[in-house]
Amino acid sequence: MDENAFWQLIEACRPAGPDPDGHGLADALTDRLGRGPVYAVVGFAEQLSWALYRLDRREYGGDLSGDGFLYTRAAVVAAGRGEYEEVLRDPRRFLPYADGRVWAEALLYVPDDAYEHLTGEEWERRTRYSFESYSNVAGWADAR
Repeated sequence: MDENAFWQLIEACRPAGPDPDGHGLADALTDRLGRGPVYAVVGFAEQLSWALYRLDRREYGGDLSGDGFLYTRAAVVAAGRGEYEEVLRDPRRFLPYADGRVWAEALLYVPDDAYEHLTGEEWERRTRYSFESYSNVAGWADAR
């Protein structure tokens, strides 16, 4: 799955109405990915990790706990490609997510749930980029 396919899938699965915690999106994504193939689940996991990793920077999460920062970054991804790219361009656009505690923790479990549905096995997910908070060393380096 390439980046465009990832964002198209996010857009296709986003609920029409409010989805304050991302559960509607996560359920729709899990259902869609759970129909296979497994390589689509793996590709989705890679793209999700990359998107979250790119937001793992000091200018976004300096005052947030590790989990809160992760769930807030997931909410930015859940908001769709347009909003995500705006936040990347202007870190001030991240503030309403952080200040309002807008979280989409459920998005994080989509690949694991879809994989388990397809294979009947728990997934030991390893992606190229870690989505865990503070794993983007360059994003947290002191600006000099």
